[in-house]
Amino acid sequence: MLCHAELETISIVEVHSHFAATVGEVSEEKEEETKTYAQLKEEIGRMAAARGISVRSATKIGHEVETLINHVRDGGFDLLVVGFMGHSRAFGRIWGGTSQNLARTAPCSVLIVK
Repeated sequence: MLCHAELETISIVEVHSHFAATVGEVSEEKEEETKTYAQLKEEIGRMAAARGISVRSATKIGHEVETLINHVRDGGFDLLVVGFMGHSRAFGRIWGGTSQNLARTAPCSVLIVK
């Protein structure tokens, strides 16, 4: 590692605002998300290992901005790298963008990749 940097990925499982009709639906959704995130972590690990990079992966449940900011603060990270997903301007004005909110509230530098 040229810069002696450590790499960590985090997946945030959003708290959904809809109500499931049955307990079975909740279990099925949770199982599907768990499988998806496990596959994602495995793929990231393979890609990093192929390049000689070690990576830690975490999965947390919560609101994406609040959960990520708390994770960055608690971990003492120097840089947060996030992807940008564009929405309409009207959507951005009403709700604010996740990447914009992260850039505004993160306790460290933020790199937004488009």
